[in-house]
Amino acid sequence: MDQKPKQLKFQHQPATDILNGTKTTTFRFFDDKNIRVGDSFQVVDKVEQDNPASWEIIGIASVVQVVEKKVRDVSGDDWIGHKTYVDTNTFIEEYNQYYKQTIDQETPLKIIHFSFTKYGKSTAFLNNKVKRPLPAEVKLFTDGGSRGNPGPSAGGFVVKDMNDVVLRESSKYLGITTNNQAEYHSLKGGIELCLKEQVRTVHIHMDSLLVVNQIKGIFKVKNRELWSLHDSVVKLLSNFGSITITHIPRELNRLADAEVNKALDALKEQNRL
Repeated sequence: MDQKPKQLKFQHQPATDILNGTKTTTFRFFDDKNIRVGDSFQVVDKVEQDNPASWEIIGIASVVQVVEKKVRDVSGDDWIGHKTYVDTNTFIEEYNQYYKQTIDQETPLKIIHFSFTKYGKSTAFLNNKVKRPLPAEVKLFTDGGSRGNPGPSAGGFVVKDMNDVVLRESSKYLGITTNNQAEYHSLKGGIELCLKEQVRTVHIHMDSLLVVNQIKGIFKVKNRELWSLHDSVVKLLSNFGSITITHIPRELNRLADAEVNKALDALKEQNRL
């Protein structure tokens, strides 16, 4: 069994600094990850602090040096690659707002210096293989999955004509989401492509009974993290001349499922480099 990679989560600005190469050091208290020299960890950008659906894995960091000391002893080279502070009291004040446990001058910490490799990541669904225009009526198969729930997630969809000829295949890494969020993102991506290519009638097929019944109005959307996704999908669907949405067993959705695994396996392979 593959060992689950370590992850460190950063607020959006520090994560942006890591991407830009200006941040190569992180200070960690109460290190439950047991970070050591030679370790690698995924860098998670908490794009919106209180919205895990927005979080993204932006790359892999390799630990080159770990220094352990008390807060009162932090000085000089310890600040290289990290935001600096006027004094350790200012540093303590800011970090106490982040950690639930109290930090003071005697608190031990780890100063972790790392190198960083960015993950290549598209902002749009990929791999639209066939370039001829889509017909006015199509079948859309979509799927989404999360390894962790929430965890690294991906979406995929396949567009077929009414004779079941595959016209489009597409996959996308979504960052850190739940299974249900990934299902909605996948559906939304497929719908947007069909609208862009002026499809008028779309027959949607999904193996998520929850999403199918929420779109049909049979189930209420109780999870507030799905509210905006559900509303945007319903709004997009109103632009078609005609739609159907059907729940299918997983074995009939293998092509879309393969697109999901393609994106997640590519992420896994990058993590091994």
